[in-house]
Amino acid sequence: MVKKGITVYAFYGPSGTGKSYRAKLVAKQNGIKVLIDDGLLIQDEKILAGKSAKMEQNYMGAVRTALFDSKDHRDEVAKAIVTNHIKKILILGTSVKMVNKIALRLQLPLPEKYIKIQDIATPEQMEEARRSRMIEGKHVIPVRYHEIKKKINSKIFVDSIRVALAKKRLFSWLFVFGASSNDAPVASSTLFEKSIVCPAFAVPKRKEISHAALLRMTVQYFGEFNASLRIKKLNIKSIESGYIISITIDVPFGILQLVEFISSAKKFAIEKIEKESGAFIKDIAVAIDKVLPPPKTIA
Repeated sequence: MVKKGITVYAFYGPSGTGKSYRAKLVAKQNGIKVLIDDGLLIQDEKILAGKSAKMEQNYMGAVRTALFDSKDHRDEVAKAIVTNHIKKILILGTSVKMVNKIALRLQLPLPEKYIKIQDIATPEQMEEARRSRMIEGKHVIPVRYHEIKKKINSKIFVDSIRVALAKKRLFSWLFVFGASSNDAPVASSTLFEKSIVCPAFAVPKRKEISHAALLRMTVQYFGEFNASLRIKKLNIKSIESGYIISITIDVPFGILQLVEFISSAKKFAIEKIEKESGAFIKDIAVAIDKVLPPPKTIA
């Protein structure tokens, strides 16, 4: 029997495109405090009921949990919706079909509004989320760390992030940790905490690629970023899930923002190497040997 007096919203898009990361943004825009995400009923970054799909040992088990295949699982969440007097819910899913199936299994009305991830995130943001999921095996759960520790499993925990949503700038989201003073949230902003986890079924296996190929690509893409760079030393270290590249360079004269220049060069090279090879580049450690003298001018 479908519960009455509850309004349901849907937030959907392909797996690994950043839905869980942006769920609170969508909820805030629509005046919603309760989410259903990957088998969990979540309110204000706290778990009210359910079982996390992130705890499953394989992908199919995770899908079944997210779809509330177990009667005990869906009965627990359906009961919590009633006992907590919930009136508005945002359901996350990979498709309209999935969201509708979850709603029906929890005896909820079908969504009155469907929101696509493409309406919230840019292609570049979705690609970055896809990289984090497919290459690093990282997933986001929109709950606080102590909820992971208490109600899920702290062994899958990787990191926590706090995100600020400014009331005056609705789309002004930023990482608080590591942000500069100029990026600090305004006084009227709301902070949300999320947890980054690495489920057992998502642990990436290193894609093997020869060190010679990685060296070639590193030289190529640093050269594409700035042809005036001079590469002096290169070293590749294999880790469990990917590679760490160490590089020593000489930089051209006249670069004012050297830290930003190196950061941009690393980001450019990592994205290019990963796209070409499919391997995960954990980091490129850059050491600067010297600044090259300015070119001589002919009188």
